[in-house]
Amino acid sequence: MENLVQTGFSLDAHEKPTNQDLTVTYTPNDLVMRYTYTVLKNGVPSSSESIDGEKPVTIVLDESGTYQIKIESYDYYNRKTEIESGIYKIDKDAPVIVLGSDSLKMRVGSILYPMADVRAYDTQDGDLLEQVTTNVDELNFEEIGLKKLVYTVTDSAGNTTTKTMMINVVKDDTFGVILIQLGIIAALMGIIFAMLSYRRSVKLEQRIKKYSIESLNDHSLSLFDRYYQFYAKLLKRISKYVSKSVFLKKYSNRYDKYVGIMGDENRTGVDFVSAKILIAILFVVIAIISSTLQIELMNSYEIVFPFLFGFFVPDILYISKHKLHRKHIENDLLQAIIIMNNAFKSGRSITQAIELVMTELDGAIAKEFKKMRAELSYGLSVDVVFGRFADRIKLEEVNYLTASLSILNKTGGNIIKVFSSIEESLFNKKKLWLELESLTSSSKMIMYVLFCVPILFVIFVSVINPEYFLPFFTTPLGIMLSFLIVILYVVYIMCVRKIMAVRM
Repeated sequence: MENLVQTGFSLDAHEKPTNQDLTVTYTPNDLVMRYTYTVLKNGVPSSSESIDGEKPVTIVLDESGTYQIKIESYDYYNRKTEIESGIYKIDKDAPVIVLGSDSLKMRVGSILYPMADVRAYDTQDGDLLEQVTTNVDELNFEEIGLKKLVYTVTDSAGNTTTKTMMINVVKDDTFGVILIQLGIIAALMGIIFAMLSYRRSVKLEQRIKKYSIESLNDHSLSLFDRYYQFYAKLLKRISKYVSKSVFLKKYSNRYDKYVGIMGDENRTGVDFVSAKILIAILFVVIAIISSTLQIELMNSYEIVFPFLFGFFVPDILYISKHKLHRKHIENDLLQAIIIMNNAFKSGRSITQAIELVMTELDGAIAKEFKKMRAELSYGLSVDVVFGRFADRIKLEEVNYLTASLSILNKTGGNIIKVFSSIEESLFNKKKLWLELESLTSSSKMIMYVLFCVPILFVIFVSVINPEYFLPFFTTPLGIMLSFLIVILYVVYIMCVRKIMAVRM
């Protein structure tokens, strides 16, 4: 009877792994009254069912694992019979290929070791490195260009996995790299020699100092001052060439508002553009040095990015300085108007009121009023002077003050009442603004946190799993999605700032 029951399985065993579903039908013989079947997955019972009578049962095995079916059957005399099926192995899990890097740069004619830093394994078969195949024989590494190296591995169940490595074959720039390295070494040796010579001269000066008489006026320059003078001369030389370009000359007009804010009153808008060009060249030199240290030579496309980055980085400093300058003037403008109003009450003129603000206040507002006093001494009218002041600062309060003075000069009127009205208006506005700042401070803090959360999330995930966001930078679809994400993030910031903005 045992042999008769054993043949009840439609599939006795399937020990060779397969990636297809297995259907096993058990049909009991005529003597069986009831039976219970239990499916063991990886040695652990996963399902069980009791069936009365001689009805067959169909068991579908559709998940990865090692299965076995146990049957407990009972005949008319309630005698128990236990049988076991063979082993069924299902493997639907694809093997895994791990590459040391998804992209590689190599020189023309270099030898490629495709299996270096490569791992391949499967949950059922274990290590599959020896079964990995590549198309390396089909690739020509004697030609410059982008090559696609494809790794393929198949496990015993027929599951196949492919992984692609992009190989950028570039020309051999070893000779050029060596020349640049020699140039860098020569420049460093020159700097070291200059520093040693300067140190030696300082020591000699200290030795003979006790035998000499110090001059009343010390016109000697420090090493930093000498480098600054060299920078200033180089900047002026570049400005001469920049001023000859119509486009750059027009582009430099937007930097005229920064004159005097950055600490040098003699600088012009052209000098700011020249400084940006000089900083951009410095960034390119640093990029070339870093690339040379990696035994690589930068191409023209790789030079453009550090140049543009260095060209626009100073704008962050200029804009922040200008905003800070405007903030100081906005805070001190009310005090300046109070001082001018008190001067008018004591019978003084506009010029004397401006001079009084110069002496009573300091900082950015004092510098601006000093400029206005100088412009008045050159013969400009009060309307023009305050108009130029409004164009430099671009504050609504200054525009209001300029318009009031212009109307007073043309039509006449009581300047004391006008300034008293302006003083009261600015005082109430500042008071309201301070109250508004205190009420919206928590909302602004939430806004800044919302700005930082996506960036912090990306940094946190990148630290835990550096390869998590790698597809966003190595695949065409990922690059498009990265570009779209950046645009959406910028739009998100602009919308939130627009919602939070309050006009007074």
